[in-house]
Amino acid sequence: MMKELKEAIKYMPEDWLRLTTHRLDIYNEERAKEEFLQKFEEADKTSKKDLSELPTAFDYIRLGHPLSCLLEWAIAKEANLKVESVISFSSQAMPILAVLRKNKFLKLKTRIVYKDSLPQNFDAEILRSIYAYDFELLKVDDLESLSIFEGSTLIINGAISNTANFNLILFGKLGSVIQVMNNDPQYINEIQHVRRRESIAMTPYDCLSILKKLAGESSEEQPFVDSKELNKTIQDITKSTGPAAIGSCGLAVQYAIMMGLIHHGRDHFKGQDIKFIVPPNCYGGTNDQARRVAACAENVEIIDLPVDSGKDMVQELERILEQVAKENSIPYIIAEIPTNPRVEIPELEKLRETLKKSRKTNDGADAIGPVFILDQTFCPNVEFFGEKGFLRDASTISYVSGSKFPSGGLCTAGYCVANESASQYMSYIENHLVLCDNKATDLQVKILTENMPSMNSRIASAYKNTRSFVDFMEKNLDGVKINFVTKELADAGFTPSVFSLDLPTKGETPEQRENYKRDLNHKLIRMMINALPEESKHCVSYGQLKGCYWTIPATSTQGTTKESDKDYIVRVSIAADFDLEGHQDVFMRFCTSID
Repeated sequence: MMKELKEAIKYMPEDWLRLTTHRLDIYNEERAKEEFLQKFEEADKTSKKDLSELPTAFDYIRLGHPLSCLLEWAIAKEANLKVESVISFSSQAMPILAVLRKNKFLKLKTRIVYKDSLPQNFDAEILRSIYAYDFELLKVDDLESLSIFEGSTLIINGAISNTANFNLILFGKLGSVIQVMNNDPQYINEIQHVRRRESIAMTPYDCLSILKKLAGESSEEQPFVDSKELNKTIQDITKSTGPAAIGSCGLAVQYAIMMGLIHHGRDHFKGQDIKFIVPPNCYGGTNDQARRVAACAENVEIIDLPVDSGKDMVQELERILEQVAKENSIPYIIAEIPTNPRVEIPELEKLRETLKKSRKTNDGADAIGPVFILDQTFCPNVEFFGEKGFLRDASTISYVSGSKFPSGGLCTAGYCVANESASQYMSYIENHLVLCDNKATDLQVKILTENMPSMNSRIASAYKNTRSFVDFMEKNLDGVKINFVTKELADAGFTPSVFSLDLPTKGETPEQRENYKRDLNHKLIRMMINALPEESKHCVSYGQLKGCYWTIPATSTQGTTKESDKDYIVRVSIAADFDLEGHQDVFMRFCTSID
């Protein structure tokens, strides 16, 4: 095994370290990780070509990636465990929270046993009172003398033991690896899903550092990087005044926002219900995580906010906020602007007025005002704060997935900021980011620090390419419906480089027309990728430095939403460095090939 590790480390493709998203054309989601490792064991470890052609381990590195799979494979071999039973995290705390979450639903107690120390910033009181997790802590001198426990036992940095259900290996600031000792699939799936939604896999660079040590090679530790310069850049772009909270990924930041707001609500409005108002067809990670949080927390409920298919976000929000006010509940709203995948933007002045409006409870008392949680990933350059910001004086927290434009697709780290009206929540958000050990790594901070200063110019160039391509499509294909911002909205500052299109269809019944359109969607994507493989990718990303990404949102970003809310349309994202003429030529060939 060590020989194979050394060879793989020496000859691994550069993309294993560099990419945040991986090829979907050689990805079988049902066999994520398993198929990659099976083919890895058969491959020539000294052939970079063989290694580069292995099946995709996971499509996005938050979920896992080639190097996290290799680390888990090596540890599993050493411990004589099934490889799926070993799962790495960039966080020391989140594997524990994953076990606690599962046991909450199984109504099982959890015993956390440690000899030296718990993960840094582990806060038992908050985990019990805010996260509603049931567990006991046991510090021992001898891990081998544990008594039988009615429930699950999780040992921190322990040896393989018959009394342990889980062993958590801490790797300092690099993160941790959890071993599911009895290979129980229900725990494996749940732990993996927590990594997918509320945290990230150990980063490629940190995995490589541990793999080198396992193989007896020296590795360089990433030096500490101060986030002051990055904070200043984020403040300049967002026109915020307080410090940003910087997490390991956008969903880790959203998780800290949700738990921080729940914590604030418990502290300041004791006993009152909390309502998270969320569009049912927004980005799948947002949708899924919001419902996962509500499922765990007492007196927390999700209310659907219709925003697409002819629904007006502001009108629907007004209706919901009136009802929530009458019930004297605490309203928190999560919404994307622009929406995904239909790239719609509400009337922002009306939205601001709706958010600021005073309301009354059924008893005639002043209702609690809403907090607007804005997913600004698709337009991170737009000023919602500052003197002239669209939501300048409505209580708003804005967050962005840094894997998109902020880093140009080079890391997953995300950030959030608040305007002055919502500044009171930032300390809570930061505390939960720290408690979960979901802060950005030093290398992530370095990557964002280097790339964010050029973000707005890259956005402007990418928008210019996108507008030209959209205009070309509309001119040359009758009946195509393209969802993109109007030129008036672009003049107001909304310059996304992502659009979606409904291709023309035909058929006698709605089912025939839908099936025809879906087939045509896939035909267009195949033609683009086959003709321009260095430019066009089948991937669900945005803000990359080069080329063009194509996907069907219902099979990726909307993968966790209800079937009735899915939108089977083509979503396209375009970079600042883009072969416009090449893509136009392929599109013309596509148009002439339509029956």
